[in-house]
Amino acid sequence: MNPVGKPVQLKPNYKWLGILAVIALIVFLFTQVFPITASDTLETSQTASITEEQAIQSANAFKESLPLDERYRSTLGTPSVTYVTEAGLSGYIAREKLNAEYTRSIEKLAPYDVFRVHYQNSSYSVDVDVHMNNGNVLGFTIRPVDSVAITMGASMLASDDGSLSLEDKQQLASPLLKKLGYDPSKLELQTTDIETGLDYIVPDAKLGESALHVKLTFSNDQVASIMPTITPPAAYTSYIESQTRLAMWLTFLGYGFFTLVLGVLAIVFASLKRKHTSFKRGIILTLVYLVVSMISVFNMWPYLERMYGHSGWSGQLTLLFLVALQLVLNIMMAALLYFSLVGGDGLWRERGLNMWPRSREVGYGKYVLHSAAVGYLFAIILLGVQSIIYLVMEPAFGVFSSTDDSSSPYNMLVPALFPLLAWMAGIGEEGVYRLFGIIMLKKLLRNTFVAAAITSIIWALGHTLYPIYPVYSRPIELLIIGLLFSFVFVRYGFIAAVFAHVMFDTILMSFSLMTLGGFGNISLGIIYIILPAIIAYGIYRYSRNKEVPDSYPPYVPPAPPTYMPMPSQGGAPFPGHNPAAPPVNLPHPEEHPNQIPNDPRRFQIYQQPTQPPTSDAPRNQATTPDAGASTTPPSDQVDGFSAQQSPSQQHSAPISLHKDSTPTTDHSMDREQYHSTNSHLESTDSNSTDKPQNDIHDDNDPDKKNDSRD
Repeated sequence: MNPVGKPVQLKPNYKWLGILAVIALIVFLFTQVFPITASDTLETSQTASITEEQAIQSANAFKESLPLDERYRSTLGTPSVTYVTEAGLSGYIAREKLNAEYTRSIEKLAPYDVFRVHYQNSSYSVDVDVHMNNGNVLGFTIRPVDSVAITMGASMLASDDGSLSLEDKQQLASPLLKKLGYDPSKLELQTTDIETGLDYIVPDAKLGESALHVKLTFSNDQVASIMPTITPPAAYTSYIESQTRLAMWLTFLGYGFFTLVLGVLAIVFASLKRKHTSFKRGIILTLVYLVVSMISVFNMWPYLERMYGHSGWSGQLTLLFLVALQLVLNIMMAALLYFSLVGGDGLWRERGLNMWPRSREVGYGKYVLHSAAVGYLFAIILLGVQSIIYLVMEPAFGVFSSTDDSSSPYNMLVPALFPLLAWMAGIGEEGVYRLFGIIMLKKLLRNTFVAAAITSIIWALGHTLYPIYPVYSRPIELLIIGLLFSFVFVRYGFIAAVFAHVMFDTILMSFSLMTLGGFGNISLGIIYIILPAIIAYGIYRYSRNKEVPDSYPPYVPPAPPTYMPMPSQGGAPFPGHNPAAPPVNLPHPEEHPNQIPNDPRRFQIYQQPTQPPTSDAPRNQATTPDAGASTTPPSDQVDGFSAQQSPSQQHSAPISLHKDSTPTTDHSMDREQYHSTNSHLESTDSNSTDKPQNDIHDDNDPDKKNDSRD
């Protein structure tokens, strides 16, 4: 920690941090990247072997076979592509360890990850599902535009058979099933005459306790949809529903409520501690957070439109309302972040600690550069720690995860902007839960670790809606990660913690971007990973306070000035004293009141030998000159101070730098006698050097000190 008012600096132990980072990188690569099924921490979706353009080509070829009137088919607009996953099925496969069975018998006919190509005109909305690896069309759905149904996953429309009999429905379905690669004669019909739609079971296509079904619906005496589905057991579905409800309660009460409390306290402390900080602090970071969060909302438009906007005017209104609501929430979170930055900075500076240096402070440029280096190293260390946590928790708690299409780059308007979310998370979460949260709770609880643990728990509860089960496993994992982020913050400062958090998320999101394939996506992923280093170097390069001179090893401020002590008994009066040097004529203190009291030149007056008095008069008895004696001072005393001597005179007697034990005559005299006129110089006695030099004051005699400084 840097104290307030001192040059800022950072001296990490790069040797040990580097060793830990190398070990963590090896663990991360061999547990999360190289195994094809180990993608939990990468938060990636299914890697596609075909592009979205190829998926559109497959859907366009199948569009001519759709049971739709030509006038409607020809007016279908430009298609759009989104990524759709069946989270329930993927989670069931992961929990029951059915990956081999799924790949062997189910994946080619009913994968849980598909490209959904969407067409729409004024009357109908058409979705065509395409296999992400081989490009085969798997199924389709035709809906009237005025339908209020919401397209979620593989949801089916209710069948309106009208006057169609069971045989009529089979005849309508047969050519379409062949087009999709099924043999109708080998499918097992499960539908009776009194049931709507058609339901077939595909023989030899089972997954655990579940069988593969091909379900068809009808509308206006035509096939409205064909969709292969495999439904997990009811027990698993009930378990996922209960876990989802628990996650929502933990998110809205544990995370939302306490984050709101932190926001209110941030406003209060920002106002109370404004004398220790400035309301200009945090404006740039808040604007960065707000801009990135706004971009992320609009970047998710394809996903939101697929979920809510394909159902006519009611769906469009729902979509616009949700987007507006999310924008308002982002503005509120930006305000919370701003007051957290101001309040947290004020609380830390009140304690005399500079956790977030200003750009004008000495050493700021080099400090940012070292903070970025620490951030990179700790990001890699945290990835390794997270991998170890999953390795331990999976067998211990039965942890498993399912796929999630809500945060996939496939479902973004501009996938290249996906890794920017790392900056929003790093700035926002470190500002609220570390910079402000830790010091605020420490002020109440008097314990840094407890304060860091509580803020880490609140932060972890905000991630419980991620599809990782059991729900409590996510807070346990992020509690450990949050404590490590807190350690980085307390040990290296706010800037290092932000860089560590940003790099941690950037690596994961960049891997997701690079899985889309293509030279551009791979290059952008690499650029995003090195972007924090570029920003840190730019700050260092253009900072006016790059570094503290000679601050590596740590900067030691210069010692405060000290006054020279009086000469000790028998020692040199001051350093570098030369006894052979000629004396210096010093002005009288009254004539030069600004003379430095401890000027070493004043000790030159001690080079004159002092003669003992001839009288045995007491020390405190004044010596009165004879009436006829001249009051003119000796020739070597001009205006009360010693005249310059020759070198032979300087060495004629030893120099005494301490008070003589023999009683001396009182040197009290009138001001007129002490300050002689220039006319006395003409009557100076040539033997005046043998007379006692009464004008040399003994600084150790308080009686004479008062007289000499009168």
